[in-house]
Parts: sequence; C-alpha cells; structure tokens
Amino acid sequence: MFPHQFYEILHVLGIALLFSAIGGVAVHAANGGTKANSNTRALVSAVHGIGMLLILVGGFGMLARIGFAHGTNFPGWLWVKLIIWLAFGGLALLPYRKPALAKPFLLLMPVLAGIAVYMVLYKPF
Repeated sequence: MFPHQFYEILHVLGIALLFSAIGGVAVHAANGGTKANSNTRALVSAVHGIGMLLILVGGFGMLARIGFAHGTNFPGWLWVKLIIWLAFGGLALLPYRKPALAKPFLLLMPVLAGIAVYMVLYKPF
C-alpha cells in the first residue's frame, strides 16, 4: 500500500485536471463555442475522465490509510464529498447545453470545491 501523501498527491492532481477540463469547456462555451466546433473535445474529455478517476482513487486511498474500515457506513461529510464529485462528473457538459450558465458555472466550481474542503477539514457531521 502507498503512503497517505501519495494518495493526497493523486487527489490534488485529479482536482487540477478536473478543473482544467471543466474550466476549458466553460470558457469555450461562454465564448460561443459548441461541442461540434471544439478542436480539443477528445483531449478535454480524457483529462476530465482521468481527473475524476484520480480524485476517486486518491480519496479512497486516503480513507484506507487513515483506517476507514471497508464495509462501514459513510459519515455525512463523506456523502457530501461524493455528491460534489458526482456533480462535477455530470456538470462537465452543462456549459454546452446551457451556454448562458457557463460564466456562473466558473464561479460555482470554486464554491463546490470550498464546500468539499470544508467537509474534509471540519467533518461537521
């Protein structure tokens, strides 16, 4: 098994990839771009998928390293983080479907990230 810091690095790298991909889609859509006229659609999709995978592997790796037992119920803070992770997975296409939301979406991303960080640092429930 790898050390806790290895999983932290994977997790943060995944977040950086995810934000790069979603931010790129949002900026492209905000400037009037569509999926059809995107020259980097395949690359952005791959970066998004790899980022999502690294976030998941890194997150669950960290849980294993802190002694979270397999088969136990998830605490509330972890459910919030999983919901945010799922939201980022599904929200990647939102700017293309609703271009008017592309700019507000760029503001929503850091808010969701802040909530996720708050959950892991303070574990309020």
